[in-house]
Order: sequence, then structure tokens, then C-alpha cells
Amino acid sequence: MGVRVVCFAHAGAGVSAFRHWRELSGGAVDPQPMLLPGRDGRRREARVTGRAELLGDLRALFDDPPPGPYILYGHSLGGIVAYTVARALHEAGLPLPELLAIGACPPPDAPPGLSGAAGAPDEELLRLLDGFGAAPAGTRAGDLWHRKVFPVLRDDLRLASALRTAALQPSVAGPLPVPLLAVAGAEDPLAGAEALAGWSRWTSGRFVRRTLPGGHFFVRDRELPRLIGRAGRIVRRARVHADAGAHA
Repeated sequence: MGVRVVCFAHAGAGVSAFRHWRELSGGAVDPQPMLLPGRDGRRREARVTGRAELLGDLRALFDDPPPGPYILYGHSLGGIVAYTVARALHEAGLPLPELLAIGACPPPDAPPGLSGAAGAPDEELLRLLDGFGAAPAGTRAGDLWHRKVFPVLRDDLRLASALRTAALQPSVAGPLPVPLLAVAGAEDPLAGAEALAGWSRWTSGRFVRRTLPGGHFFVRDRELPRLIGRAGRIVRRARVHADAGAHA
């Protein structure tokens, strides 16, 4: 079985983007997408918009951490969620992931982007989303997407804003000592390669940056799971060598 990858999706999304990651990675990773409340099978549950609510909803990751080595991956909103989880694990003295991988998400100290518009009027926020390709072409107030998806996306932007603000507060545990992989889309207008480079300030571990083809939603393409698959193989080999050394 491949290395477990705990995945967090972009704003407004469920977990479908990770559906084929096992096959696309050549079996190198075993994706474990985390579905947040308020969407898909949890659509009747209240959405979370703050750090404490988020960590409460993800309590299972703290009470029953993934067995063996694992990776955290978050895309866009999911990137700041993944960082928040890793930091909370560090502060709790719990086992950390072998790798924190973040895609299409600027670091907390970068300009807020769309999360800064979480409280904007509907028409203004719709224009912004349309301009960044984050809403279906031709979306208008009152149509199906606006009624069903837009409220989820707005609350997710509120969550992103809250998590960014919380991340700027000093951690009682010090810097996060986890290797960090930051992945940008070559044509992403929201979180380009230069912005992603700022994540180097958010870890005391090794930092690696990669740029893949595509725009903001390259999580739906083939190259990202292949990249995470290669990282999974490296994690697996490192653990085997470490275990061999411990028993030598």
C-alpha cells in the first residue's frame, strides 16, 4: 500500500479532485480526503468558519493519527487547512507528517487575495470569482450555482481568512519542523510561484518549490498526483532506511 496522504480540497469543493490519485500516482500514495461539513455527504451539517471549529471537526486526526508515515496535502483553502493541522499537531506534541505539501495557496503573511473579500456583497464577490475562473462562466445571482455552491465558497473564504489570521500569531511550539513542498500552477493568477516561495519562512525543515502546468485548479490534472506520488516513494524509502538503521 502507498503512503497515506491526508488531503484537503479548495474552497467550495468536496473531495472529488482526489478520487483518482491512487491510480495516477502509480499506487505510490493512498489518498485520504477529508470532507469538511456543509458539502456532499455532510451538506446538512453546519459549515466551519473558524480555527477552533475546524480542529474540533478534525479531532480524529489527533485522537487516532494515521498509522505509519503520512503526508498532508492541501489545495488553495486546503493549503492553509493543512498548515493549521500540522501546527496544531506540533503544539500538541503528536506525531507529525513526513511532509507538508501545499498547492495553490500563498503563505499567511502574503496579501489575502480572495479570502480578503469574504464579506463582500454577492455581486462584487461573483465578479472577483469569475475573474479568477473560480465560478462557472455566466454565473448570475439566483441561479443554481449561486444558491447551492456560492454560500459554501463564501464560508470557506471566511475560514481561510480566520486561519491566516491565527497563523500569524506566534506558536508556543516554535517553528514547524516539517519538510514543506509548495506547488504552484504556471498560469495561476491567485497563487503564482513567487507567492508560493514565501512558504520557506514557515518551516524550519527542508523547503522545496515546484511549478506545474495549469491554472489555479491544477489539482484536477495528472501532474500533481504524480508529483505527490514521487514524494510518497521518497518518504517510504526514508522510513525503510530509518527502520533498518534502528534494528542494525
